[in-house]
Order: sequence, then C-alpha cells, then structure tokens
Amino acid sequence: METYYHPHDLSKFGEMGKGNKDLWEKFMAYYSAVFAEGTLTEREKALIALAVAHAVQCPYCIDAYTQASLEKGSNIEEMTEAVHVACAIRGGASLAHGVQMRNVADKLSM
Repeated sequence: METYYHPHDLSKFGEMGKGNKDLWEKFMAYYSAVFAEGTLTEREKALIALAVAHAVQCPYCIDAYTQASLEKGSNIEEMTEAVHVACAIRGGASLAHGVQMRNVADKLSM
C-alpha cells in the first residue's frame, strides 16, 4: 500500500540543508547541542524524543528515536512507558481544552 510517509525518506533529511546552508548548519549545531550529554543523559533525551515523536505523530522521528533509544540502552518496557506518558499528556490536553468547549457552550446557552 502506498503511503505519504516512506521510511527511506528519513535518510534524505540532510537534503533540507540545500535550500539554505547557513540556517541548516545553525539548526544542526543547536540540535547536536540539545542531544549531547548534559544534565540529562543521552539515553534519557532519546526517550523524551521518542515520547514527543508520538505526541506530534512524526513517523520519521518515531523510527529514528526508537533506534536511538535502543542504541542508548533503553528497553522495550521503558520505551512503551514513555509512549504511554505521551498518550496521557496528549489525552489530558484534549480534555483540558474541553473547558473551552464548555465556556462557549455555557455562553451560547445563556
């Protein structure tokens, strides 16, 4: 089945620098600094990235950070738990926005 996302396209990410080399280099410097060992370990950062990838629903990021998490020493249980954290936050955020719906409904019902 043909889909919009193709796993092999992840390897083309670097081609985004062709349009503006200066901005690409700045982004990559920032990106590299963010994922370098710091207060958080590289393993912890990969797990966070995996959870965020699921929250923003980026299949390329899911592929990349599944691999990174495994390479940094995470296991499937930790990775699954990180995905559940993303799910809980995303679901909770949807429910929190329900307050907006209730505010509008209350206003229109008056």
